Amino acid sequence: MPSCHSTAIVFASSTRSAIVSIFLRLAMSTSPLTFTVAGAKRPPAAKFKGRHRLYRYDNGLERCIGCHLCAAACPSQAIYVGAEENDPQAPVSFGERYARHFEINMIRCIFCGFCEEACPVEAIRLGPEYELADFHRHAFVYTKDMLLDPERNAPRRQFHADVDLPRGRVGGDPAGEQGVSGAPSGHRDTPTGARPPVKREL
Repeated sequence: MPSCHSTAIVFASSTRSAIVSIFLRLAMSTSPLTFTVAGAKRPPAAKFKGRHRLYRYDNGLERCIGCHLCAAACPSQAIYVGAEENDPQAPVSFGERYARHFEINMIRCIFCGFCEEACPVEAIRLGPEYELADFHRHAFVYTKDMLLDPERNAPRRQFHADVDLPRGRVGGDPAGEQGVSGAPSGHRDTPTGARPPVKREL
């Protein structure tokens, strides 16, 4: 059997040979050995699920109709929707209700996309934004204003104009989507579908 001393000599020799081989290959290489990681961002895949956005129609009405389906579909209970009746004279969305409050807790969110799948009016969609690091927990609770207009209202550390771009259909006309986003045309009291609240005895 070889002694411990001879084994150590063989190991040291093989290690030295490996190191010399590595340095020789590096010296003979003509390709660059470093890459600009921080400055070059890889574009995410088309189906990548990043930070959410809420969308509007071309006429300014919000797509969200306050149906709570996104909150019901969320497996981590990260979404809170507080709906109210639309004012027929000054509607916020197309339909009878709108989301007065809409919040998403990004710390709880698992970015599964169930909210996007559940929404009947394509009001909420997950976008390409993935850099969501920050120093304060409250910066991860996104309000309705932050989701509707992240360019102006999102935390500065969590918005990157070269990455966070609208995804899917933007704008549009609510009249062309009346089958899913409001009352049928023959049952509307106003062009937007908003109706005066009806008081019922309980």
